[in-house]
Amino acid sequence: MEVGGSGSAQEAFVSGGFKNWQKKDRIKAHVGDHKSVRSRCYQAGQDLMKQKQHIDIAFSNISEQQKIDYRIRLKTSLDCVRFLLRNGEPFRGRDESTSSNHQGLFLELLKFYSKPNKEMSDVVLENAPDNNKLTSPMIQKDLSQACADLTVKAIISELDDDYFSLLVDEARDVAIKEQMAVVLRYVNKKGSIVERFIGIIHVSDTTAQSLKAAIDALFSKLGLSLSKCRGQGYDGASNMRGEFKGLKSLILADNTSAFYIHCFSHQLQLALVKVAKHHKKIQEFFDMLQKITTVVGGSCKRKEILQMNQYELIVERIASGEIPTGKGLNQETTLKRPGDTRWGSHFGTVTSVISLFSSIISLMKVIEDDPKNDAARTDAGSILYAMEDFEFAFLLHLMKLILGISYELSQALQRKDQDLLNAIGLVKVVKSRLQEVRDNGFDKLLQETNIFANKYDIDIPNMNDVYCPKGRSRRRLESVTFLHYFKVELFNTVIDTQVQELNDRFDNVNIKLLECLSCLDPRDSFANFNNEKLIEFARFYPSEFDELADIPFLSSSLDNFIVDVRADSDFVNLQTISDLALKMVEKRKDIVYPLVYLLIKLALVLPVATASVERVFSAMTFVKNKLRNRISDDWFNSCMLTFVERDIFDTIDDEDIMKYFQGMKNRRMIL
Repeated sequence: MEVGGSGSAQEAFVSGGFKNWQKKDRIKAHVGDHKSVRSRCYQAGQDLMKQKQHIDIAFSNISEQQKIDYRIRLKTSLDCVRFLLRNGEPFRGRDESTSSNHQGLFLELLKFYSKPNKEMSDVVLENAPDNNKLTSPMIQKDLSQACADLTVKAIISELDDDYFSLLVDEARDVAIKEQMAVVLRYVNKKGSIVERFIGIIHVSDTTAQSLKAAIDALFSKLGLSLSKCRGQGYDGASNMRGEFKGLKSLILADNTSAFYIHCFSHQLQLALVKVAKHHKKIQEFFDMLQKITTVVGGSCKRKEILQMNQYELIVERIASGEIPTGKGLNQETTLKRPGDTRWGSHFGTVTSVISLFSSIISLMKVIEDDPKNDAARTDAGSILYAMEDFEFAFLLHLMKLILGISYELSQALQRKDQDLLNAIGLVKVVKSRLQEVRDNGFDKLLQETNIFANKYDIDIPNMNDVYCPKGRSRRRLESVTFLHYFKVELFNTVIDTQVQELNDRFDNVNIKLLECLSCLDPRDSFANFNNEKLIEFARFYPSEFDELADIPFLSSSLDNFIVDVRADSDFVNLQTISDLALKMVEKRKDIVYPLVYLLIKLALVLPVATASVERVFSAMTFVKNKLRNRISDDWFNSCMLTFVERDIFDTIDDEDIMKYFQGMKNRRMIL
């Protein structure tokens, strides 16, 4: 077979194989001139990719005005699609016929948007050709897919084949389908940590093998490689972190540098759950909180009574001068329902019960006196019995204190730009604060509880009297006073359990890795800097730092780096590794010390929490609700991508989307 040039010698490029690459004339002969077979085949391929060159377009005799009208029509439909995608709104309507008074948001928005603009209204909807209205469900899906594909491409372009960490979790949607969300964590060109959502995938089951296969398929589609993965972040489920068959192990088998970090927020949640489950009084306390929110939320009438009681109370306190007035003060407060998986919500429940305490008591008395509902009367009676007891008031303030300290940590861990070293520092701060409260905080807590009890006419026991649980014999606990019970059996025990859980869970992080990471801490003029430990950290990544070629150069580069930054006033007040990366890029020291900056990037991509994945699932409940439960997987993925990553979506140019849309398949018209 002859390919370009003359003679059968050119067959080597097609069938026989070619070895003599030093003979450039042979390659030129293969290419040939513009009339050669190779050049003609190449040109034919290029023509095939251009819709304007297709024979059906050539015979259709499209006028320039038709092309202009088509562009306006396509741009108008795209504008409507962009608006609906960005706001997570549904497209379709139950009845989209012309006689319907509500044809769905897409068609209604298209009518509303084009009506004031004559240029648009003259070419859309009823004024468009019947076979090219650009309003069909297929067109809507194609435009959505074009938007989503270009959004992901922008994210992949921002990643620029750099190192990343993989954050994965799965959840069940409203259609009872298991969905797996995938988020990448990486350092962008400005030196900032970013976490980007790249896809949600329906998985038939949640075994580690199925999840790994789905990730491989997604990465293959997007042109990503797990060889660039330098961290994994999941929750504690066995299919994720299993030592032998978990997703973590399957990825580590392919890439030993993809270090696993158990989600810090999940560990914090587990620590709080452990306290609740292993302390009977705390478990009973949270059960009572759940019962209060259930009874109050049992009917609209009860909610209205609660709000009216609180309104009258606030008016009374303002009149007596007990509380101040001003902008933003004394806003309407509702009783927050605690969530099973978000223990930060329990803090909101505790604080709302404290602020609405009097109004809740009044409501329970109303329910208890109502003869129409015996079940509610019984619940209201048990709630009143518990809330008017000093022990409940004490636990209310104790859990407000403990959950308040943990809540700050929980909020900090959910920041996308949080780095691992700073997260560990925050955990230490929380443990230190809890220990300080245990040593010196009981008297203050007891005083606050006494003030609260006096305010709401709750009987305060004498702390020196013998404590006797309700319904128990007093003779068996003669030596236990109320002071001992509240301080030792409640206060000290609960805080000790909380601190122990934090120690057990957060000390499981790779200690060696953290010791090395601490040497990059820029505080106090890089006080923890240690060349040897940073070299040890580099050895965790043999693919990036060759023992013979890179490690010796890195050592000298680190010595030069530390002298440079300690002498530079711009690096004096830095607090975190994230701040250091940003400042290095700003001062272009990432170019001067590329290996040092690579070390910093590898430290930053290590995951802290899977909060970004949880935010995806929060968005999922908005995008795929009961009225949209039959949305197809591909369209659902397009809607989720553009809704969650709308800041990236906003940067995509309309012209690029329209060109991409045209190239997806043959269209009746051309741009």
